[in-house]
Amino acid sequence: MPAGTSGRPRFLASVTSVAEALTAMAAGAEIIDGKNPAAGALGALPHDTVRAIVEAIAGKVPVSATIGDLVPRPEILCPAATAMAATGVDLVKIGFFSGGNPPASIAALGTLQLGHARLVGLLLADRDPDFNLIPAMASAGFAGVMLDTATKDGRSLLDVMAPGDIARFVAAARSADLFVGLAGALRLQHIPAVAALSPDVMGFRGALCAGSVREGSLEEEAVRAVARDLSALARCPSARHAILEATP
Repeated sequence: MPAGTSGRPRFLASVTSVAEALTAMAAGAEIIDGKNPAAGALGALPHDTVRAIVEAIAGKVPVSATIGDLVPRPEILCPAATAMAATGVDLVKIGFFSGGNPPASIAALGTLQLGHARLVGLLLADRDPDFNLIPAMASAGFAGVMLDTATKDGRSLLDVMAPGDIARFVAAARSADLFVGLAGALRLQHIPAVAALSPDVMGFRGALCAGSVREGSLEEEAVRAVARDLSALARCPSARHAILEATP
């Protein structure tokens, strides 16, 4: 697979419905991510909707889903992660917002039996992210970690965090042998600069929607534009993170 320093990033497209999922996949998205933008930065879709997306995608590309903007406490995150994993997704994305007990939550999440689903941690660039949590995620069996933004006010990841700090995040994930993703109000013009930081995944929502509004409807041509620009980046095969390949 193309990943990190071995090639171009994978294209993760956040979608809200089966129709959007199928459109995104047909237009070039390589990971389909179930998310409800109207419910927050990492708003969760109803489980029935996620299950329907999984069934519609039918293993052609990986499917991920967020569990919501939740306080990172074990008694909150563990049931939410278990329920989302039961939908059949390949990746369960868990945001580590302010408060709670992130270390205890990560340790507890690592004890869950989630079938084939793997965990992905999300740190928020505009909420004083603790990069020291990354080794704990690796020890708990997480597959990857992503950096996103909590406040959706039009500012991109590059607006809220210096490139050098983003590079530190990528390096920490690499050192922990986790796949690494970058997201946060990314637009076409951000692709070269963000790709230069060598993530395995780049996540998009607003750039794929009418008027670049993340709560708007996904537009096929906008998805194709992102896929085209990502595909134009240098690429070569690597098997470092097979979790990002299509499931059988």
